[in-house]
Amino acid sequence: MLQSLTYAHLIAIAILLASWGSYGFVLGKFAQGTLSSKLSIVRLHWVMASADRVQKPFDGILLGHIINSVAFFGSATLLVLAGVIGLFASMTSIQEVVQALPFVAHTSIEAFAVNILVIGFLLTFSFFLFTYSLRKFVYLVAIVGALPTDSDHPKRHELFEAASIVLSEAIKSFNSGIRGYYYAIPALFLFVSPPMSIMATGLISFMLYYRQTRTKTAKAIDQFVEALVQDEVR
Repeated sequence: MLQSLTYAHLIAIAILLASWGSYGFVLGKFAQGTLSSKLSIVRLHWVMASADRVQKPFDGILLGHIINSVAFFGSATLLVLAGVIGLFASMTSIQEVVQALPFVAHTSIEAFAVNILVIGFLLTFSFFLFTYSLRKFVYLVAIVGALPTDSDHPKRHELFEAASIVLSEAIKSFNSGIRGYYYAIPALFLFVSPPMSIMATGLISFMLYYRQTRTKTAKAIDQFVEALVQDEVR
């Protein structure tokens, strides 16, 4: 199968997977981490505040909305993945229909199958990330329910930190699953041509990096976190 792929096709797939896999590392190396990692201190304060609140429906509603979102994306990804796998049942006819489009490059049936496999791989990985995130949230529900309300508890702060770590890890898995959808777009461009897929990979990566570092939201989060840190120092 690999013999039917051009070097440009293999390079485009390698750049796509490398950009997707190195996203977090690059942000941590050159942009002081992702917004999700910066918000870890905010989540710690949220857990601390939730334990001190007499009435807790607000925190339950927030967690419930997040868990519902994760469950929705997990089930939706499974449906999309089932559709992608179903393409293999009539590969030849689908290839003829797709390649009849004027902007789609003509490739071998093997190369066409590889394009679908790349999309399937991204969606499969995203599905596992969503389900893992959901499992972490299930752990979090039990942990939050067991948080001590006694201000004199000897391990109070350690328990808060442990709960915030589980919350951050659950959200991290969810965000990583969402990122798989973003990079599935350059995978679709493999059907057009390898250069177009490389360009789409670059544009998607730039958009994600820009949103994490240069937008008003990113700057506001940086300001919020900095204010919390300064308040702790005082």
